[in-house]
Amino acid sequence: MILYTIFVLSGLAVATMLGRLYFDKGGKSQWIATLVQLAGFPILIIYYCFSPLKNSIATSTTTRPPSTIILVSVYVFIGLLVAANCFLYSTGLRYLPVSTYSLICASQLAFNAFFSYFLNSQKFTPFIVNSLILLTISSILLVSHDDSSIPSGVSREKYVIGFICTIGASAGNGFVLSLSQLCFRKVIKKDTLSAVMDMIIYESLVATTATLVGLFASGEWKGIKGEMEEFELGKVSYIMNLVWISIFSQGFAIGVIGLTFEVSSLFSNAVSVLGLPVVPILAVIFFGDKMDCIKAAAMVLALWGFLSYAYQHYLDNHESEIEV
Repeated sequence: MILYTIFVLSGLAVATMLGRLYFDKGGKSQWIATLVQLAGFPILIIYYCFSPLKNSIATSTTTRPPSTIILVSVYVFIGLLVAANCFLYSTGLRYLPVSTYSLICASQLAFNAFFSYFLNSQKFTPFIVNSLILLTISSILLVSHDDSSIPSGVSREKYVIGFICTIGASAGNGFVLSLSQLCFRKVIKKDTLSAVMDMIIYESLVATTATLVGLFASGEWKGIKGEMEEFELGKVSYIMNLVWISIFSQGFAIGVIGLTFEVSSLFSNAVSVLGLPVVPILAVIFFGDKMDCIKAAAMVLALWGFLSYAYQHYLDNHESEIEV
């Protein structure tokens, strides 16, 4: 679980910062920014072939495997949702300051708790309710905030679009994680790491295919060569930036699905929220984002919301150990 947590925290921070760098230095294609979040999945096949990884946490099971049609339906449906979420995230990252974007993303924990209540029978304890309230207030502070660090060339209308898309992506991500947990429990019914890798690879394949269709249908693929030549840091940096986004995005995906598999979708999201305050600090250092009182208050509320949930998770674990 520690390894999964490291993947989530490092993948989230680095991929977000490099994504903002892509737009800041001349990148213009939202479809390219979406594609690189998904297209790195083939590198997982290398690790998937190693038997120690496949069997390290495997446990025998006698449950009847689901039909191929059901599995394909699950992978296609969730893969399409993942593609839509990544496109919305790319839109938000293009139009919002990194610090604002990352703080809004903390709202995904609230959405995940909401969907988990219906899909996974998640109990709403006082600490979880407190966490949801704090995260909601944090998002309200940001939407009502007149941000002075809006990226150059971004109008107030596009800023609002970015905010709405990021909220939508957070809601979609919360739903995907809750649905993934439900599928692990009700459909896949396998207690192995290979099941986690299957989920990531097949969903990413579907999501990548859908994004490629969008890229060619929109005509943005025609501008890739010009975008590469005009990139302020040069062609090599353009390519390496996209490559590293792909690698760290896949690391993040492994961590998220792994934590969903080992613990729960809500815990996986809580770890993601834990890493979000790191991004605004890095944004202040590398991109010159302004950390004013409103953003600082929103960050404190987001951290408080995470700690409230984490304490509830600690109580649940402690109670389980006593029962055992």
